[in-house]
Amino acid sequence: MSSDRIRWSHKSLEELRTFWNVEIGPALRRNGHDLDERPSYQDLLDVGYGGVQDALRRHHDLTLGEFLESVGYVEPDSEDGYAWGIDDETSIEELENFLHTARRRRGLSENTVVSKRTRLARYARLYRDLHGSANFVERARDRDTAPTENQRAMAVFDELDVELGSPQSKLHHLADVNDFYKYLSAVRSVATYNPVADFRESVYSKWTRETTDDRDSRDLPALEAADIQRVLDAGDGLEDRLLVLATCAWGLRRGEVAALHHSQFVLSDDDPRIDFGEERKNGPGAVTLLYGLETLERRIGTLADSEQWNGYLFPSRAADSGHINPDTVTNRFKRLADNAGVRVCGETPTPQLGRRFWYRTYLDAVQSLASQVETIAEEQGSSDARVVVENYLGEVEARRRRRELMRERLAEAFDNQSTELSVSSAD
Repeated sequence: MSSDRIRWSHKSLEELRTFWNVEIGPALRRNGHDLDERPSYQDLLDVGYGGVQDALRRHHDLTLGEFLESVGYVEPDSEDGYAWGIDDETSIEELENFLHTARRRRGLSENTVVSKRTRLARYARLYRDLHGSANFVERARDRDTAPTENQRAMAVFDELDVELGSPQSKLHHLADVNDFYKYLSAVRSVATYNPVADFRESVYSKWTRETTDDRDSRDLPALEAADIQRVLDAGDGLEDRLLVLATCAWGLRRGEVAALHHSQFVLSDDDPRIDFGEERKNGPGAVTLLYGLETLERRIGTLADSEQWNGYLFPSRAADSGHINPDTVTNRFKRLADNAGVRVCGETPTPQLGRRFWYRTYLDAVQSLASQVETIAEEQGSSDARVVVENYLGEVEARRRRRELMRERLAEAFDNQSTELSVSSAD
């Protein structure tokens, strides 16, 4: 395979590891490299695969060394190839034991393990900076000092509260640290107590309130129409555009996007839709498609030209499922946003923020229609204009008008990209 034709940015970490084993490793061997020895960047350049380093840095926030660790190599002069940035050997050993357990016994993906390690390392380094040493494992052995250690841990999370942009990120850090301490006490019998055990329910419960469902709060971060325009501009072809459409104009979850199959689409009548059946989590079994049909049909037509197409809109030959995984959807979306220079609350947005845009757009359409019949509501003595919408207009007419309003709002994000005249609704 010519390295010039490799679409590095479209490969998930799982796909890159598979590509390493199937393509890069054999190429190194053919070039005379002993695969028992850790290859260098120059070795990769020699066989034409130097592009992997840039892809890891730009799209997965990993160094080449961190990636090589995940395929069986270690950094020189290091036991496992990761620089924790602390000097307490006991804490490092237990952190590595915890991640080994997460990887091997709990079956977590390598991408998830890498994310956990990054968050735990941030906690460890902050702990060291604040308290002079990262000996938090040793300190968790003595229950008599629990109140003091609670305060030390709280000081670290007070710093994280300032440093981290989103409550979701803060909760992820707290969850990983909590799991680590539970592992020390329940599995390893190293710690006698968990200093962060009740943080989520007490001290930092505000983070949980800030991450309640979109229906309960409009203060959560979300993409705006102008952001989506820029993300689309950063895309490269039908596949990227469809991924953004599926998230931001159809309101699909990242797992639903990854597993989209042509058999789910009903395009033969006046109500084009995606049929998820009765197993869809927390949502209607069908999503009406009134935007993105042109892109969808072009994507299906392009894929159908291949005799090897398996029916998935985002196929993957490397994955057992036949389609890309949800992490790949997240990575590609973040890559587009990063290339477009889009930031929300100081962080690169995820597909969830695109889905949140869709939900708010739909909610705005519902509220706008209610405002249009507010006068009628007042005449009828009703305090809820939405009730009058259904009673006065009827279900069919109300749905038609909501979709018209939805079209106007989605046009701000998408119409400058194409001539498509469709929008999406949850009706």
